[in-house]
Amino acid sequence: GRIIRIPIPPLTEERRRQLAKVVGEIAEDHRTAVRNIRRDANERLKKMCKDKLISEDDERRALDEVQRLTDAAIERINELAKKKEEELLGR
Repeated sequence: GRIIRIPIPPLTEERRRQLAKVVGEIAEDHRTAVRNIRRDANERLKKMCKDKLISEDDERRALDEVQRLTDAAIERINELAKKKEEELLGR
């Protein structure tokens, strides 16, 4: 068989910084998306409570759970972004 070799030069420090910046931007986009999902869920829960489909206690528990899930998702996004930035910048 034939082998095709493509030389790929190592990333320059400047390119690594650019990519780390892109990682930060992508992470912020994802954090915003998670917060938007939280907002939509909270609005639905409040409407359900207003329409008497769930009790105020159930609404409070659900809002707390939505916040817990939001915090966990944002923490995971932060962890992954930090790990990737460290990988790119060689720290």
